[in-house]
Amino acid sequence: MTTPSVTDPRPIDVTSWIGGYPFRDLPHPDPEVLVRVLDREGFAGAWVGHLPGAFHRDPVPSNRALYAALEPYPGVLLPAPIVRPDWPGWTGMLRDAVNAGAPAVRVYPAQWGLGPAHPALAELAVACGEVGLALHVTIRFEDLRQRHPMDAMGDVPAATVRAIARLAGSRCHLVIAGAGRDLIEETHWGLTPSEQERVFYDFGWVWGPPEDHFAHLVATMGADRLTWSSWWPLRLTQQSRALVDLLPRHGPSPLPVPRFADGRAIFEAAQRSAQSGLGRENGAGTAAPTNR
Repeated sequence: MTTPSVTDPRPIDVTSWIGGYPFRDLPHPDPEVLVRVLDREGFAGAWVGHLPGAFHRDPVPSNRALYAALEPYPGVLLPAPIVRPDWPGWTGMLRDAVNAGAPAVRVYPAQWGLGPAHPALAELAVACGEVGLALHVTIRFEDLRQRHPMDAMGDVPAATVRAIARLAGSRCHLVIAGAGRDLIEETHWGLTPSEQERVFYDFGWVWGPPEDHFAHLVATMGADRLTWSSWWPLRLTQQSRALVDLLPRHGPSPLPVPRFADGRAIFEAAQRSAQSGLGRENGAGTAAPTNR
């Protein structure tokens, strides 16, 4: 994978998309705009998905469009294509992702009707671990209160995430996007320590003050389990930075300076795990944290 220079201290966003959305208009969901947004918000680059493909049966045309759209932006906009494991030829989709230098592949279990026990998700997770790509799971696109009546898909449950993370011998590193505190804790504390090391949570959907869910997660789970994101173009790109800026630094329970994970750190961890041949029982290693 071609990544931004390791000397660039800015994090790599793990959750952004280009393309349209079927349930409401999105202003400027174009790659050239995303490049400017990332620079403005202090990101060195991003894992980029193709948003329309999440709602298509066959992801191949969507992936083709994604690769073409990102070609002018190597090292900044990194493709995170869709691999649908219950679809014919999914191994070819994964092979194409590796050849394209993707750091991760995306799955949408809710949109595809794949539950916790579906064997296709397990097959894909094991395959991702073997080739050193992260598996990016989108829990939801929008809050239930704002969803269009035609958007009838529910959220991906914690049971699905745990089932993937707990596969015997798996080396797959997971990025969970769109989860709140409840799902994050239900997943994290249901895993063994070695399994926990392979799961990262995009914290863009976690509540900050006054509930302080984010500060609670940082204090109890550790910042290295949480990863930077922008959620462009579906949410405010400043959300992650605002959550970090509002962490308690003074008072009776100040938090130390947190060091969060990002796309570069997660991809490097996935690659080390694949190259080492270590299974879950031996520990897959933890991504080197990146400070923003």
